[in-house]
Amino acid sequence: MIKKDGGRRTDAEVAADLRSIPEGVIGWGYIEANPVNVQYLCRPDRVNYFIFRDPRDMLVSQVFFATDMHEEHGMHAYYKSLPDFGARLNVAITGIDNDGLKMVSVKQRYESVFQWLEQPRVLCIRFEDLINNRDMTLNAMLDEVEKTGYLIPTPREKALATLVDAIQPRKSHTFRSGDGRLA
Repeated sequence: MIKKDGGRRTDAEVAADLRSIPEGVIGWGYIEANPVNVQYLCRPDRVNYFIFRDPRDMLVSQVFFATDMHEEHGMHAYYKSLPDFGARLNVAITGIDNDGLKMVSVKQRYESVFQWLEQPRVLCIRFEDLINNRDMTLNAMLDEVEKTGYLIPTPREKALATLVDAIQPRKSHTFRSGDGRLA
């Protein structure tokens, strides 16, 4: 929902982007579960996955990323000015609106996103299940594709192996375990 210049995209801009995705193309993004997006995305011919991460792990990763890895991040200088990780994490949880610096609370950030959990045409997947229960989760994802009538042209075992090879959290600059270590 963020523009390249850092501004927030309008619902109409997001809807136009969704409509511009060609059929059969896989897309990803952080999209609110507002009525327009739900109506467009939750059709019988579409496959939708909502992959969500334990917010505690997400917050730890976000704070480390903004503090140590991305100097252009809007919170970088402010986080660096705080005395320790605990103070930074507190700001990431509660948000801030001070001297032109604005970041909403984690609750506000996820209110509309977590409404995807209530949509019957969305397979909701915990990120942790992709790591800890990988085969079961990936098989469920492939099952969801086949529910549309699409026949996966590769034997299930090969398709599963391809997906497993594509999941490489260690290559991510932001994937950390809840204790702050790179996972």
